[in-house]
Amino acid sequence: MASDGTIHVAGAGIFGLSCAWALLQQGARVRIFEARRIGAGSSGGHVGALAPHAPETWNPKKALQLESLLAAETFWSGVEAASALPSGYGRTGRLQPVADAETAERLQDRIAAAARNWPGGMGMSLTDSPCGPLIPHSPTGLWLLDGLTALLNPRAALAALAGAIRARGGEIIERQTAPANHAPTIWATGTPGLLDLNAALDRKVGQGVKGQSLLLDFAAPDSPQVFADGLHIVPHADGTTAIGSTSENSYDHDRPDEQADALLARAVAICPALAGAPVLDVWAGLRPRARSRAPVLAPWPGRAGHLIANGGFKIGFGMAPLIADLAAQVVLEGRQNLPDLFALP
Repeated sequence: MASDGTIHVAGAGIFGLSCAWALLQQGARVRIFEARRIGAGSSGGHVGALAPHAPETWNPKKALQLESLLAAETFWSGVEAASALPSGYGRTGRLQPVADAETAERLQDRIAAAARNWPGGMGMSLTDSPCGPLIPHSPTGLWLLDGLTALLNPRAALAALAGAIRARGGEIIERQTAPANHAPTIWATGTPGLLDLNAALDRKVGQGVKGQSLLLDFAAPDSPQVFADGLHIVPHADGTTAIGSTSENSYDHDRPDEQADALLARAVAICPALAGAPVLDVWAGLRPRARSRAPVLAPWPGRAGHLIANGGFKIGFGMAPLIADLAAQVVLEGRQNLPDLFALP
């Protein structure tokens, strides 16, 4: 550890802030460096869906994600208590339309797998009478409802984390990059960090995938979120509803474009109640996707005391409680036997 005993964290997105919070809870001294501003990368979007993998064909990847999703309630309640700020966290469930009778029949296996692998009371069921103003059109009049899916408000969650970190004595320095020669350092720098690793290791570790999302002035705070046609429609507790997001491997820039406009039309086709809702904000950014398609939590090869926490892609907020806990174990306790799933590609 460095002479002053301070642990550095590079990046103030969801992985960086969560790791810093976990370290502070163990009594560590932490200093965070953010090259731009808190949430400037992919963590600063709108959606915040904490959705599980499909429960059938159970495997270690799904088990680890479930562990993190179940840890989220305690994680975010602790953040809110320390910061006195809301994160927008809530386990409000998810609603998906059922396309046809054959799909309804196949879903019986999924419902049974959820009963086996998810906690009691958080499983899946078919319903013909969903509640709330956000009900997607269903050709069969049936919807798949689950009780495990949760949500948070990404920007509120980051603000709450930053507040909790500062309340515990952590330091956040914006518009400054982390020094390269300090150990220990956790590198949670998103897409730029993956590109740096590609160059440093002379192989493809990961890339940025462009995403775009919308925030609407539409209040449905008690409704389940909707997933249909590959689109997330997530009603937040503050009276807004998030729509997103795209996944674009080819792009000329990371700014909003015509695909963002198409999101609203798609969302209205799924949930006609959204027609006419004012657009409050449009977001675009590059989400870090590792070549393995799983988050990376691994030592930086050849750099003792440097740990990589990156590649959250679509599940960064959902995996953050587990990634943060494991990162703290590595830095403070010297843990080495991390799950193979998180290895550097």
